[in-house]
Amino acid sequence: MAPNTILFPLVEYWWIYLGFVIFVLTMLAMDLGVLHRKAHTVSMREAVLWTIGCIILALLFNLGLYLYCRWSFPSHPALAGLDPIAQAAMAKKIALEFLTGYVVEKSLAIDNIFVFVVVFSFFGIPAQYQHRVLHLGIIGALVFRAIFIALGTLLLQYSFVVLIFGAFLIFTGIKMIFSDNEQIDPSKNFVLRLLKRFLPVTPEIHGSKFFINQAGKWVATPLFIALVFLEFTDILFAVDSVPAIFAITKEPLIIFTSNIFAILSLRSLYFLLAGSVDKFHLLQYGLAAVLIFVGLKMLWLNDLFHGEFPVTWSLGIIAFCIGGSIGLSLLFPPKETHHEPAKHFEG
Repeated sequence: MAPNTILFPLVEYWWIYLGFVIFVLTMLAMDLGVLHRKAHTVSMREAVLWTIGCIILALLFNLGLYLYCRWSFPSHPALAGLDPIAQAAMAKKIALEFLTGYVVEKSLAIDNIFVFVVVFSFFGIPAQYQHRVLHLGIIGALVFRAIFIALGTLLLQYSFVVLIFGAFLIFTGIKMIFSDNEQIDPSKNFVLRLLKRFLPVTPEIHGSKFFINQAGKWVATPLFIALVFLEFTDILFAVDSVPAIFAITKEPLIIFTSNIFAILSLRSLYFLLAGSVDKFHLLQYGLAAVLIFVGLKMLWLNDLFHGEFPVTWSLGIIAFCIGGSIGLSLLFPPKETHHEPAKHFEG
């Protein structure tokens, strides 16, 4: 089998991609249309159950993917020349690549939680409406991630693009190490300034509405402005996270599904960790180490290991970086700092 052979191309396995998208959209529709039809503050118990549920779903999907590979690989055209033992090893490799990609995307997605806290505080979004903003924001994130993954699949066929992505990830990781971790100030963001210039905005919250009609004129509420800001920041985060998973695997199916599963649990993870994000003050160094590592995989390590760095080693290194930074954050808590009160948005 050629090193860059795609085992699950979209043209031939469209039914798997389509089935997965339908499953995700059904979950999101049930979440907002049934479970959260009435706006309410998400409790700690609810956040824990959703987080655990999303993780279990991802692991069950991984198990199903492994079993499907074991069943289908003996008749797969690209694997016809391999013996049964090698085909079983390939199925295990696919499952490990999904798990590693999921851990990477899940870890990098934690950075989004810090942004959620700042944005909701700045715009003065009440807790009972935050779920609705995050729900629609994640739908937009799914669309943009799919576009980025499709572009990445096309671009990474060229070796010089792989080198560019690898160098970019290393640069981003080094930059993250030396950043002073200042809080984001939405008021200085050009997207917000642009919206306020061309879009009428009311500073008051009007329930769960994104737009209201005032004197025959439609105006946006702070919920819509917060949604746009979150979508914009997710695009910026995707610039880092999507290339990172391409260092783990070249399979679009694994990249897409692991990315989506990582994003799906982001809302519940936010409600679970929103009050304690400051405790993980060393996490940025663990994330920086992960970015540098996957950048090195693209630039050097894959070639050093005859085309592919062992996926089990990748999973171990990534887990060590993230787990170590979280553990050290808890062992050596940050000094107490005084936070400014929430700043409410003014149109």
